[in-house]
Amino acid sequence: MMKNEKLLHALGNCINHCNYCADACLDDENVKMMVSCIRTDRVCAEVCSTLNQLLATGFGDVEDLVRYCAKICDTCAEECSQHEAEHCHKCAEACYKCAKECRNFLA
Repeated sequence: MMKNEKLLHALGNCINHCNYCADACLDDENVKMMVSCIRTDRVCAEVCSTLNQLLATGFGDVEDLVRYCAKICDTCAEECSQHEAEHCHKCAEACYKCAKECRNFLA
């Protein structure tokens, strides 16, 4: 279970940042510019949430999902890092950390 602990923490942190970022982007005055960011945030939060729940069950066959999660987190981080808002940059950081923990889990 120790192997999961860092990843579970990173997933929870990523989910929180993605949900907050998507919500904050909806309040942006130029919301049309943020559509891709909002969509990516939502997908990333969903994938992280699914992985989080699967890891909690102790089900063994999760490697493909962990790999996909790392990819989505990278995609979301790249998207968020293109925007100026602080919540986007904090989200990108959380996503990069989560992708890193996914790869550590697979190592």
